[in-house]
Amino acid sequence: MGARVVLGGHEALAGVDLDVEQGATIAVLGPSGSGKSTLLRAIAGLQRLDGGSVTLDGRPLAGVPPHRRGIGLMFQDDALFPHRDVAANVVFGLRMNGVARAPATARVSELLALVGLEGREHRSVGSLSGGERKRVALARALAPAPRVLLLDEPLGALDRPLHDRLVTELADLFAEIRQTAVYVTHDVAEAFALGTLVAVMREGKILQVARPERLWASPADAWVARFIGLANVEERGETSFVTRPEAVVLGPAADGDAVVVAAHRDGPVVTLRARYDDGREITSAHAGLAPPAPGTRVAVSVDPDAVVEVPTAID
Repeated sequence: MGARVVLGGHEALAGVDLDVEQGATIAVLGPSGSGKSTLLRAIAGLQRLDGGSVTLDGRPLAGVPPHRRGIGLMFQDDALFPHRDVAANVVFGLRMNGVARAPATARVSELLALVGLEGREHRSVGSLSGGERKRVALARALAPAPRVLLLDEPLGALDRPLHDRLVTELADLFAEIRQTAVYVTHDVAEAFALGTLVAVMREGKILQVARPERLWASPADAWVARFIGLANVEERGETSFVTRPEAVVLGPAADGDAVVVAAHRDGPVVTLRARYDDGREITSAHAGLAPPAPGTRVAVSVDPDAVVEVPTAID
C-alpha cells in the first residue's frame, strides 16, 4: 500500500502499509491526529492519495469511486434519515444498488434479526435509543454485503455501560459473520476487544501490528507501551524496560520498600500505584478482594519473566 497523504504541508499518512486478511477485524489504534481517520478515508476513496495505492482482492482501486468499491461505512455520527423508519434506513443502500423489492425486504429482515432489532422495521428512528440507532446504522452498512466494512469510532459518543455492551455485541457479531473490517478507535480496551490484530498509529505511521496479547506482552517501543496502558516503563538511554502490571505483587509489610499512593477499581481489577522511598513509582494490577489501601507500606515483588526490553524509540 505505502499510502501517503499530505494535508497542508503535513504528512497525514507517511507511507502506511496495512494488510487485512479476509474475515479479520483490524483495529487501528492511536491518539487524535495520528492519521487513523485519514487512513480510513483513503481506503474508502474519500481522500486522494499523494502516493502509494489501495488494493482490494488484489485489484487496485485508483480511479474507482467510493460507491463502486464494495466498501461499507459506519461513522460516529449515525447519519440516519430522520424522516424514514428503520426499514427504509437499512434498505437505502440496496435500493441504490438496484436490488428488487422482495430480496431487499428479505435482506432487511435478516439484518435486523442479526443486530437484535427483529420486528422493528416500522419504528421511527427518532423513537430509538442510542444503542438501537447504532444497530440500525450497522445494519445499513452491512446491507449491501460489503467486501470490507470501515468503522470510524462508531461508539465514541455513547455512555460507558452502553459502549461496553455494544463492544461485546460487535465482537460476537464479527466473529459470527466473518466480516472483513477496519475499526478505528483511540480506546485501547475497545481495540483489544474487537481486533483480530491491532495496528498502532502515531504521526501518520504504523508503529506496530500485532495480536492484542502480543502487543501487550511485547510493545514495539516505550511510547507504544505507555499508550496501551503499561505504566511501568523505565528508560535507560536507547533501551527501555517494560514491566506488566499483572506481574507486580504488592504485599503489606511494615518494613516494605514502598507505599501505596493510589488505587483505582475498574470492575474486578484494582490498579494500585506505589511509590518507593527514592520517589520512583510502580503500578500493579490486583484482582483480589482486599487490595492494600492507599497509605499502606508494602513489599514489592516482580516476576522477572514479565519484564521486556524494548527500544526507547523506533528509528
